[in-house]
Amino acid sequence: MLPTRATIIAGCITALFQTQAAADEAAPAIVQVTGHYNNAVGTSDAASQGSITADLIAARPAMRTAELLEFVPGMIVTQHSGDGKASQYFLRGFNLDHGTDFATFVDGMPVNMRTHAHGQGYTDLNFLIPELVQRIDYRKGPYFADEGDFASAGAAHIRIADKLPQGLATAVVGESGYRRGLLADSIGMGAGTLLVGAEVLANDGPWDLPQRVRKYNGVLRYSQGTHGDGFSITGMAFSNRWQSTDQIPLRAVQSGRIGRFGNIDPTDGGDTSRYSLSYAQRVRTETGLLEFDAYALRSTLQLVSNFTYYLDNPADGDQHAQRERRNMAGANIAQSWRADIGGIEMHNKAGLQTRYDQLSPVAIYEMSGAIRTGTVREDRVRESSAGVYVENTAQWQPWLRSMAGLRYDAYRFNVAVDLAANSGAARAHLVSPKLSLVFGPWQRTEYFVNFGKGFHSNDARGTTQTRLPDGSATDPVTPLVATRGSEIGLRSEIIPGLQSSLALWRLNIDSELLFIGDAGETEATRPSRRRGIEWNNHYVASSWLLFDLDVAASRARYADTSPDGDRIPGALNRALSFGATVRGLGPWSGSFQLRHFGPRPLLEDNSIQSASTTLAYLRASYQFSKATQVALDIFNLFDKKASDIDYYYRSRLPGEPAEGVDDIHFHPVERRSFRVTLAHHF
Repeated sequence: MLPTRATIIAGCITALFQTQAAADEAAPAIVQVTGHYNNAVGTSDAASQGSITADLIAARPAMRTAELLEFVPGMIVTQHSGDGKASQYFLRGFNLDHGTDFATFVDGMPVNMRTHAHGQGYTDLNFLIPELVQRIDYRKGPYFADEGDFASAGAAHIRIADKLPQGLATAVVGESGYRRGLLADSIGMGAGTLLVGAEVLANDGPWDLPQRVRKYNGVLRYSQGTHGDGFSITGMAFSNRWQSTDQIPLRAVQSGRIGRFGNIDPTDGGDTSRYSLSYAQRVRTETGLLEFDAYALRSTLQLVSNFTYYLDNPADGDQHAQRERRNMAGANIAQSWRADIGGIEMHNKAGLQTRYDQLSPVAIYEMSGAIRTGTVREDRVRESSAGVYVENTAQWQPWLRSMAGLRYDAYRFNVAVDLAANSGAARAHLVSPKLSLVFGPWQRTEYFVNFGKGFHSNDARGTTQTRLPDGSATDPVTPLVATRGSEIGLRSEIIPGLQSSLALWRLNIDSELLFIGDAGETEATRPSRRRGIEWNNHYVASSWLLFDLDVAASRARYADTSPDGDRIPGALNRALSFGATVRGLGPWSGSFQLRHFGPRPLLEDNSIQSASTTLAYLRASYQFSKATQVALDIFNLFDKKASDIDYYYRSRLPGEPAEGVDDIHFHPVERRSFRVTLAHHF
């Protein structure tokens, strides 16, 4: 049964009336899941919060960089286009598109791009080098005062290492032209450490049209002290170019017109770049911690797509380009301090987060054969925001802790476009209260009750738009869309070696963001309600064997009534992942990973659904010496013919009726493939 206010209140009352004798029990030793997780009892403020360390990341194969986020329990990462593009994310009953409603940060620098050319909250993680990731801290739900825009479903904070234990040279070869090289090392310099990393990647993939991914990454970081008391300066550079095989119509495959890995428009593709400079400092004193982050970023993107083929323009086709050039800067500062009031131990935190985005331009162009033929719209956008928050954590009893927070966000949007009716400025602000209660631990188990209000921002262009491209009138969208969430849960280590958590959650959104297939963009739509349950388990069976099992089920519906129905297209109703990691068996180690995500409604009335997808990855690794090892990775182990993504919309192929054909459009998972990695430490 899914949570209601009554069950949440009942859970609070039940926990409050636990006997004092249980509260006075001696605290048992915490089970250490060494080198993989930091999810022990007493380390979090919600059942759906946790951390993943570099050892587990290194032990599991990943087909794409963005699959790092699949370490977040319940998260599914797929792709519906070329690998140079941001991935598709699913979590807590959301098709998050390319990142909306899930906030991602790298060392305090936001990754989600607001007012993005291809989708609000666009999260491209291809600039990361996985071997340099030290830790991923994740949270779910809008319960934390220091989480703002896009964090309603959750947030992930990715931390890059300041120093590597050894230098690393890696070479990877695989099928379909996959090649990857990595060189990284840490060098002592003065009182600090210089970290250097460089990655080159090429990949054609199994597609009839080789995707010709050409990716280049570089990281340069100087640091002194530690992450908790020190500073770092980091420069990152990223460039990527590719050809795309986007989602294809099912009817074209069934008729034999193209194969599963074929395409309709062979001129789709893209190129992107990202250059950033960031500074992070932590100053720890006897009474508190000062945290400061500042960053500046320049990025570009041109994405050429054709989703409907010849529906709107039978002569030249419907291809379009989404283009943007962005400058972004921001700073975060927070002060934490301890206090003791009336014998009650307290931890306080106050912070300020600022961000400024300048886009010149952010545009949509008409294309034919990747050649520009016209302009749909070309905007210049300035978007600024400031978020102020305070948070208090109080230890009322040895068995009762509270966390109360308040957040205030203010936004300003300024849009300039040739069409005066769509130019202008808009302002918005929002107050978001938060409250969490933690009970226990009793018998190695603690209990959580969480409430919170959050939000996502809408595309700045929509906040001033009064005319559509066809000239018809429209109303501006709500700039900041409120969300409200609640959760009850528990975390337990009652079984030695097992860290287990259970969470029942709800989330209401005032306006859903929905992917529109025939336009290739997101649109603000109806309010929605979601609820679900998550069960996560990490078990150390022995010193050489680790198991993971994560199960998530959810129910997503529009909150209002409509003749079209109440289902949310693309909303995931279940996700399951299972992993086994073996290490220390002489020179051998390995891992197995299975993920399953269930069917999704493709229309509001649920008359069309996608199929389920189940995939398995396998890694076997052999250590030749302390310095050198080789690994074999197998992706799609059982060679399943399934979809990474499915949409249902109208398109037109040559020779079809002028009004087009409604059909499922899908992007297939890649066939079974092999990669061999040779890694040498020096």
